[in-house]
Amino acid sequence: MAGTAQAHLVDAHCHGVYPGELGLGSFEARLPGTAAPGTTLFDSPTGFALRRWCPPLLGLEPHCPPARYLARRRELGAYESARLLLRGTGVTAYVLDAGEPGDLTSPKDLAATTGAPVLETVRLEPLAQQVADTSGTVGSFLANLAEAVHGAALGAAGFSCGDGSAGPAGRAGVEEGGEDARPPGPVEVRQAAAAWLSARAVGARPADPVLLRHIRWHAVATGLPLLLRYGAGGGGPRAALGFLRATTGLGTEVVLLPDAPHEAAAADLATELPHVYVGVGRNPSGVLGRTPFGKVLYASGVGGLPELAVTAARGFLSELGRAVAERVRAGEWSAADGRRVTSLVTADNARRLFTLPRGGAA
Repeated sequence: MAGTAQAHLVDAHCHGVYPGELGLGSFEARLPGTAAPGTTLFDSPTGFALRRWCPPLLGLEPHCPPARYLARRRELGAYESARLLLRGTGVTAYVLDAGEPGDLTSPKDLAATTGAPVLETVRLEPLAQQVADTSGTVGSFLANLAEAVHGAALGAAGFSCGDGSAGPAGRAGVEEGGEDARPPGPVEVRQAAAAWLSARAVGARPADPVLLRHIRWHAVATGLPLLLRYGAGGGGPRAALGFLRATTGLGTEVVLLPDAPHEAAAADLATELPHVYVGVGRNPSGVLGRTPFGKVLYASGVGGLPELAVTAARGFLSELGRAVAERVRAGEWSAADGRRVTSLVTADNARRLFTLPRGGAA
């Protein structure tokens, strides 16, 4: 659809970028995927998209050789390259998952680089790990954990957590909303915390389903949006059906962040439950075919190389534009309908959910 490529985006789930200089090998090592021996990741969908969209942002011709592109990157310097790339994405606000320690930019640094508002979601697993590292007893751990979650809520836009499935998909009681539908009781929590604390090494994070449920319910109590991440394997979003149903009407919006195999299930849950949304970082057409348009967010999930933010945004806008244009050409939607759906998915839904002001980058 005409004009979609110029749409403003709000990225509802992303990470910081690597601020340092990179040579050819270290740069390629940060691209997604694994190349076959004797080949290069520049010969991949991401590599081709990078060579198409990123060189013009640094003053080069599209599709220039990787060595020429990286030479230009070094010539400009890491900060200036990141600034030009990120300001060329069309993203006008970011919701940053900054919970992982490492060498990626902080929310403050990302805001300075992009010139755009940056909100932060707090990742619950490392927060629990940090509390456990400094708590001497089960009682102090549980008290400090509650205080840490509610203290973090004072400056956060939301929380994020892994799915914390209590078992494989289809297991009775989880799939149908049994044990995962309620906060675990205090005895259950103390037993799980005691077992974990006695066995964990310093720096280890909770993986016990009871503890993860306990932490998630602390996050729900704050009323802030909760982002649930789903990677490969596990039960997928439907394993949390009981939890999602139990949180209906409590004031906490839940954003499902599925990988590709779980997108259909996440879309169906967003359709079924009023407070559930689905974040998509690739092709949104499948989700748009089964979900109310006010429930779909752009959520790239990318970090590390600023180039990945460029390719994710351009790819998403291209696929969204194609899906909208097909419906308009077929007469299923009016042109005004297409513009409205585009506006909802690219920015308006995220702005409403995270109470971001309207407008572009500073």
